[in-house]
Amino acid sequence: MKTRTGVIHRLTHASRFLSPSRTPGSRPSPPGLQPGSQPASRPSPPGLSAAAGIAVAALLLSGCAADPGRGSGGRVPGADPQPGGQPAGSPPARQEVQGPAPRLVLTHAEGITVLDARSLEVVGEAGLDGFNRLNPAGDGRHVLVSTGNAFRVFDAGVWTERHGDHGHSYAAPPVLTDVAFEAGKSGHAVFHSGRTALFSDGSGKVEVFDPAGLAKEAGVLPETDVYTTPEAHHGVAVPLEDGKLLVTLGDDESGRGIAVLAAGTGQDRAELVRSEDCPGVHGEAVAGHDAVVVGCENGMLVYRDGKISKVSSPDDYGRMGNQAGSPESPVVLGDYKVDKDAVLERPTRISLVNTETAALQLVELGASYSFRSLGRGPSGEALVLGTDGALRIIDPMTGNIASVVPVVAAWEESETWQDPRPTLFVQGSTAYVTEPSSSSIHAVDLSSGKVSKSAELPHVPNELTGVSG
Repeated sequence: MKTRTGVIHRLTHASRFLSPSRTPGSRPSPPGLQPGSQPASRPSPPGLSAAAGIAVAALLLSGCAADPGRGSGGRVPGADPQPGGQPAGSPPARQEVQGPAPRLVLTHAEGITVLDARSLEVVGEAGLDGFNRLNPAGDGRHVLVSTGNAFRVFDAGVWTERHGDHGHSYAAPPVLTDVAFEAGKSGHAVFHSGRTALFSDGSGKVEVFDPAGLAKEAGVLPETDVYTTPEAHHGVAVPLEDGKLLVTLGDDESGRGIAVLAAGTGQDRAELVRSEDCPGVHGEAVAGHDAVVVGCENGMLVYRDGKISKVSSPDDYGRMGNQAGSPESPVVLGDYKVDKDAVLERPTRISLVNTETAALQLVELGASYSFRSLGRGPSGEALVLGTDGALRIIDPMTGNIASVVPVVAAWEESETWQDPRPTLFVQGSTAYVTEPSSSSIHAVDLSSGKVSKSAELPHVPNELTGVSG
């Protein structure tokens, strides 16, 4: 059943807002900058309001413990909604801007940094201990931070309110709220078909909601529907059209496949179709018109038109565990690894799987890459950031490498997957690439194939995502 969250939960990791601890020194122009261009200067980031980090004196409890189908989470009590749906605890100041103002969100060892996506200037920072992962919430404004025991709501501070045939766009200081979806080993969040699904690896709990609800009532989580998989595992869930739900199957040792469930509430979902022909199931992507794929150690499963099919690897072990899809292309870009016993395999080939024809093509890049190297362009181009520092733009239908854009210095992937490494994120027609070795970020104009802007950062960047505003 659906319910509004009934437990007010105060997180132990209190928000705190930081000022930059250092002023970066001058650095040489990164590879790929055009003659005469210079990295953008970085102004001192304004401190964020500490209102969201004020400790709550006591927990206010209501309702009972969560049961199947009931969501659980937290909020900061005692604040009235701000105009424009601004969450409780966030700075009251907001400014109307000329149009949507996209922002970038980065993690680092001390917390989270937010940049203006156009100027690459720092607009705010928030402190948060631990290794934290970023997931777009799906509403163009919020980011869900996987902290291990929760999906914590981060308000990036930009949004657009629609009024008939037009909209009004606003910008405010970003804020790490005290609102969170409780989770056991918080894993992936996936937005699709107008809803977002959270997957908790430690319990198999899947929590599904409309992300528009994150801004409707200040400090309160939206209504959620909860489904729990038969066994806990490192998995993922994908909301489908007509209320259906795709979930991975597995146990605490490994994943083995997927199941598609009918619309329903809680555990009241009939199973429509399943496949367990997917050892080591990992990742997800959506291609073209609602074809959903997950990676396997011997290929890829494709759910399309109510059926599950298998695209097999040409090798006995041919893992495609990380994928990137595009609504503009039926082809899914994936990695491709063949050494089952490797501590860290550094592959030089990528996979291109056509979800309409089941054709698989392997493309040799001439350089290795990491799981944070895959992306898609505005027309469905396949993008791969190599360890040689270059961004490859690939035609997904033919596998031809259309262009190679030098962006960062050559790098080597760490054997520790949590360590910072150059990371690719694409928003619109711009590909953003972080460079931890120089604490910098670069914007690549995909239409021209050139680095259009670079900027230094106050911290060594790790994960990277963004919001459209």
